[in-house]
Amino acid sequence: MTDLDSGFEEKDVVEIAETEMDSVRIAPDVIAIIAGLAAGEIEGVAGMSGGIIDGIADKLGRKDFTRGIKVHLEGDRVNLELNIIVEMGVKIVDVANRLKQEVRSTVENVTGLQVAAINVNVLGINIPRQQEEKIVSQE
Repeated sequence: MTDLDSGFEEKDVVEIAETEMDSVRIAPDVIAIIAGLAAGEIEGVAGMSGGIIDGIADKLGRKDFTRGIKVHLEGDRVNLELNIIVEMGVKIVDVANRLKQEVRSTVENVTGLQVAAINVNVLGINIPRQQEEKIVSQE
C-alpha cells in the first residue's frame, strides 16, 4: 500500500504494528482526540484553548476534540502540548499534574505508545458569569 492509498504520509503517522501483510498506523489527530477526551474528565479544567480559528469553528457549531492539543511524534514516542483554560479558584499546579497523569495514562493505554513528555500551558481562567458581572459593576 502506498501513502496515497492509505491517505497518510509516513511523517504524519506512527506505526504501532506491522507484519508482512498488515499494519496499524495512528494519525496524530487520533492521539489528540484521545488526549482531549481525557482532559475533559479533569476537574478544574474549564476547557482547551486553540486560538481564534477554534473560536470560529465553535460559532459554526463544530466540536473539535483536538482543540488546544499539539502532537509531536518521534518514532514510537509521543510528545504532547496541552493549552488549557482553568476554573477560577483552583490550584493550577495540582490541576496540571492531574491532567498530565490522566492524559499520559489514557494515551498509553489506548494506543500502546509511550508518552515521553506532556507540556501544559495555562492560557486563561474561566470566571463564572456572576463574578464577572460583579467585577464589571465595581469599575
